[in-house]
Amino acid sequence: MFFDDTILFDSAPIFIIIIAVIVFGSIIFLGVSKLKENVDNNNAPQLTVPAEVISKRTDVQGNHSYTTYYATFEVQSGDRMELKLNGKEFGMLADKDMGMLTFQGTRYIAFERQ
Repeated sequence: MFFDDTILFDSAPIFIIIIAVIVFGSIIFLGVSKLKENVDNNNAPQLTVPAEVISKRTDVQGNHSYTTYYATFEVQSGDRMELKLNGKEFGMLADKDMGMLTFQGTRYIAFERQ
């Protein structure tokens, strides 16, 4: 016989432990990444700059049960940034809107149309 069935049963606990380490490691990594992003945003200055809404997009997950909203803004220097918004703010923006964008790091604060 080329393959011994006991190898499957002997290696199953090791396989389960490896999968558990990968899953929990990924969860810890995501949590630390989010925490770092939050700390970086809190330490960044809050800026208000003239900007134009370039585009909007949504990211739907879980068969329409969870939607994340994004808008891309272009500032006077020509730099573009994509910021996450809530649904109400997203609905109030339109492409080509000009106004004053307030943000802190990667955190969207407000957009006041001019």
